[in-house]
Amino acid sequence: MDAALTLGRLEGIVDASGVAEVIEPHLPVGVRPRQLSVRTLLIGILLVLADGRPAHLRRVHRALCGLALEERPRLGVLVEWKGGPHTLTYRQVERTFSLLVDALAKDQGEGTVSALAQEVADALLEASVPAPNKEATSSYAVDWTDVESFSTRRRVDGAYNDPDASWGHRKGGGPGEKDDRFFGYYLQIATMVPDDGAAKIPELARRMALTSCHVDPPPAFVGVLEAMAASGVALGDVVVDAGYAHRVPEHWALPLRAIGVELVMDLHPHDRGTQGTFAGALCHNGNLYCPATPPPLFELEPLAKGADRAATQAHDARAAELARYKLGRASAPDVDGYQRVSCPAVLGKVRCPLRGDSMALAYTRPEIYEPPAHPPTCCSQRTLTVPPSVNAKTAQKHDYPSPAHRRSYARRSAAERTNATIKDPASNDMEGSQSSSSA
Repeated sequence: MDAALTLGRLEGIVDASGVAEVIEPHLPVGVRPRQLSVRTLLIGILLVLADGRPAHLRRVHRALCGLALEERPRLGVLVEWKGGPHTLTYRQVERTFSLLVDALAKDQGEGTVSALAQEVADALLEASVPAPNKEATSSYAVDWTDVESFSTRRRVDGAYNDPDASWGHRKGGGPGEKDDRFFGYYLQIATMVPDDGAAKIPELARRMALTSCHVDPPPAFVGVLEAMAASGVALGDVVVDAGYAHRVPEHWALPLRAIGVELVMDLHPHDRGTQGTFAGALCHNGNLYCPATPPPLFELEPLAKGADRAATQAHDARAAELARYKLGRASAPDVDGYQRVSCPAVLGKVRCPLRGDSMALAYTRPEIYEPPAHPPTCCSQRTLTVPPSVNAKTAQKHDYPSPAHRRSYARRSAAERTNATIKDPASNDMEGSQSSSSA
């Protein structure tokens, strides 16, 4: 890309984010005004990163001093002093950077960044999304990945050279790769994906969060998504794997539903199947089902990878049959998460002698031949109020594991592509930048 166009775009991102104006008041004022502003420092860092190089301060200094002659005075790289023109020095870059780090740092290490640092990261990332793409979707694939620290060696005093990092666990994703431990951080990213059934869109990173490995990633990202929604960004579907779905509901599912998120999740094997009852209805894979549902239908598992057409059709037919026995929504959830549901016979999906009107339905509907001898509440009331605590961990947008869920969940692969791109040595190479930064 043309150097002038690159500089113009990066200036636009920094200015649109407004972070320079937010940070500057947090920096101390010396006897002599600083030549290098936070705005110009951030532009210099982005110039180096845009060129695919690690953002070492020496590289930042060279990038700023290498700007066109007409750009240097405008950005404060070249200024008039009493003795004549003065070009920015490396020490001045180092000084402003140190002040910036101190302003964004936390007083006590808790494994997460400060609120100001997260605000700055959110604003810069949001400003990097082109305006035409901002309203393209309300759906996001969220995932975390491992980022190794530049060093695992201890100093003479026994502390690690990188005091913010900690030991974490990562799974081997490729053939022959084993699970292992690593020293570093967890990086979480929310990647833009198409809404259900919509056309493809650019898979852009909209939010990121970096935490030490002793911090559980999903709860740490809840606040980022809450702030994202509070800023006015539409937040609809959030697509995640079982690593998120298996968390305590209060740490992931419940706070996200409270801000209007529709979860699309793979369920952990320990969370699949029937997990108790509510008012007589069976809690199964995040839904409530008629107590007379044929047990074999509950044996349905996710479609196997590489399944042929016949196996897929048979699987989807069983999923459709199971859906007939599901209690359906009679109202949308209220502000507290309560909603009303009705039994499948009331909704006209099955024939049941306990619901006289349903027996007039066509014989193409399944019929319940042995209803409960002592009908529970779900069979005796036309509607049932369900609190958010029921199926709190497993409730989601689509029936699991239906074909609609399979198609919707397939969007999660965008998160894996984002993670791979970030650590690709041919592009961003975050881990390489971390390693080389110790030089």
